[in-house]
Amino acid sequence: MDDWIALPLRAQFDAFLDQHRDLLNACLDDLTEEQARRSLVASKTTLLGLVKHATFVERVWFDEAVTGRSRAEIGIPAGPDESFDLDDGDTVASVQRAHAEACESSRRAVAGLGLDDLVHGNRRGPLPLRWVYLHVLRELAQHCGHADILREQLLRG
Repeated sequence: MDDWIALPLRAQFDAFLDQHRDLLNACLDDLTEEQARRSLVASKTTLLGLVKHATFVERVWFDEAVTGRSRAEIGIPAGPDESFDLDDGDTVASVQRAHAEACESSRRAVAGLGLDDLVHGNRRGPLPLRWVYLHVLRELAQHCGHADILREQLLRG
């Protein structure tokens, strides 16, 4: 992590974002399908649902906000609550793969943009890419914490 200090700011953002993406995706490693789907809290939150939601987050902020395509065009739910819903076909492998693909797509979408460039596809109006990075990083950090607690409950219980 100390090596990150010398990196340009954009590279630091990318490194921190990728670290959190990887941590959240890895919360499903070595779990059974039942464990990944197990509900341990009163909300829709499950480990599988968290990673599925993170895929939604990638698509909202690095597709919808950057390209201006609608959620319907992208093929994602209209709202965040529905992004936690699990289908019968959702498996650990399929959700991890979809998340990894969304992250790669996100990287490509912003590759030619600078942190101060404005993206115009968000309902709030034009936002600098820096704001998008910070927002997604905050959300992923929060969900990594949720995942740590849920995984600990699963593996100790």
